[in-house]
Amino acid sequence: MLFCRIVLALSVTAVLYFPALLMEAQQAGQGAGGFTSENLWTANVGGYKTYRIPGIVVTKRGVIVAYTSARRGTSDWEDIDIVMRRSVDNGRTWGPSRRIAGDGHGTTDNPVAITDYQNGSLVFLYQQNYERCYMMRSSDDGKTFTKPVDITSVFETFRPQFDWHVIAPGVGHAIQLRSGRLLVPVWMAFGAPTSPTSRAHRPSAIATIYSDDHGKTWQAGDMIAVNSDGLPNPSESMAVQLPDGRVYLSIRNESEKHRRAFAMSPDGAHHWTKPEFTDALYEPICAASIVRYASSLKDPDTRILFSNPDSEDLKAQDPKRAGRLRQNMTLRMSSDGAKTWPVSRVIDAGVAGYSDVAVGRDKSIYVLYEEGAIHNSETDNAREVLVHFTLNWLNGSHEK
Repeated sequence: MLFCRIVLALSVTAVLYFPALLMEAQQAGQGAGGFTSENLWTANVGGYKTYRIPGIVVTKRGVIVAYTSARRGTSDWEDIDIVMRRSVDNGRTWGPSRRIAGDGHGTTDNPVAITDYQNGSLVFLYQQNYERCYMMRSSDDGKTFTKPVDITSVFETFRPQFDWHVIAPGVGHAIQLRSGRLLVPVWMAFGAPTSPTSRAHRPSAIATIYSDDHGKTWQAGDMIAVNSDGLPNPSESMAVQLPDGRVYLSIRNESEKHRRAFAMSPDGAHHWTKPEFTDALYEPICAASIVRYASSLKDPDTRILFSNPDSEDLKAQDPKRAGRLRQNMTLRMSSDGAKTWPVSRVIDAGVAGYSDVAVGRDKSIYVLYEEGAIHNSETDNAREVLVHFTLNWLNGSHEK
């Protein structure tokens, strides 16, 4: 009789427990043809009104580190902190969200991480109130960080050419070149006051800063582009190293052409080419991500991935905002050094804004992006979603 009771108890437990596991897996999108999806941050959860400006990197030891700006309001000048989550099992489970920068007061924003493949560290930059830039380092894959170091002095080097009042790194992730150099795109703005507590992000200019000693010291690269009729308000940019060693910079801009711009440099710091437009990449005036499809600096794979909301075919839906819609998150792939982008697949056909892409040690692909809207505003996002899939899915070998 006792044996029968134990069996019955175990059976009831199984009925209650395993459906819960199944439901959890379905909610996370597990097993859907090589494509999984889950919310990492949700608006009005965790004490913040919304989460924006996502970033994601994979450390040398394979830990996935996702980070974002946690806003107590919805503007760029709210009280903002930076929060982070980590996964040590290829994105299957995630640790809790925790604050790594900011104290609840003032604007601590524009988080940018760099994986240093030579010494295994994680270098992390951010700005405060758009007037100071800080760097900290982690030697344990984002568990702990060193005390922030003020590196604003490197931005002073740009003042003879551009007398900025607003500065910021990134956004998203930055890169390490095969030489070991850490390279961070930055943007600046004249920043006329728009209120007692905020300054405009226009007119703007872009450049890079770099470190050849793993972040101990930083230098300023050449100015790449300043606001002009040909390239209005260049801003949030991201770099990738091409197979031939040159650095390709993907540039957000406000041109009526609505095309992503790019410039190239032999070392990521100097001798930049004049920015040109890329016909194949639509620009809805939004941040975008670009990354080499590689698991390390030594990985010989030369393919490149690019993500942004490609809403070109949706302009007729909202004529008042034609050209600026943040919808239809799309991932593209190039096999010829970012000259053409023949492979393309929609990740999310709905509202979607900023994004960042990372490649795991097993060559799986992670895209963290802003999704949904609150207050009927595409820039007040409902959540930040992480999708995880294989190259087969991107190539159309499996259905979502």
